[in-house]
Amino acid sequence: MPRILLTRHGHVEGISPERFRGRSDLSLTENGLAQAAALGARICGEWRPVAIYTGPLRRCVATGEAISLATGAHCEILENLNDIDYGAWQSQTFEEVRERWPALFDLWQVAPHLVRFPQGDSLQDLFARTAEALRLVLDRHADETIVMVGHDSVNKAILLQLLNQSPSAYWKLAQDPCALNELELSRSHSRVIRVNDVSHLKPA
Repeated sequence: MPRILLTRHGHVEGISPERFRGRSDLSLTENGLAQAAALGARICGEWRPVAIYTGPLRRCVATGEAISLATGAHCEILENLNDIDYGAWQSQTFEEVRERWPALFDLWQVAPHLVRFPQGDSLQDLFARTAEALRLVLDRHADETIVMVGHDSVNKAILLQLLNQSPSAYWKLAQDPCALNELELSRSHSRVIRVNDVSHLKPA
């Protein structure tokens, strides 16, 4: 069955203080580039991926290119791995959003499955897109190892679906920059082998 190495992009600005980055097209920082190189070395040392799929934003593409450089696998952009659309919250800090939309911000923290971002997505939209990304991968790859480079929200959506969890469980998973998740997946069976593995990264 296909083996999916699901990863998150490397470090970018806007992680601290926390900001709704979403579809802001940020580049990797120097730390992020080093993380991506370490991730590529880890994957090359343990697996032989035949393809790499990344979200369309620069931080995902650059992470995928680092993995491609290490493994020799072809890198392709997959639009359905794009980050969640935060709409009017885009690029604002948590504090700025809390001040302007206090009730909706609080709801996002306690019941994320009930939120649609103003002029943006809901988690249900994200789940539908990521399910389509998984379908495409299954159609293209049988008994092969592939890499998917997504975002915190994208990876959580994929993992929750494979674990038969609803969007309400969104906050129960962590996805650190350049974390590695290992999945076995077919149309009749799925297994999550590892989640949020960062053992290949140096301590911050």
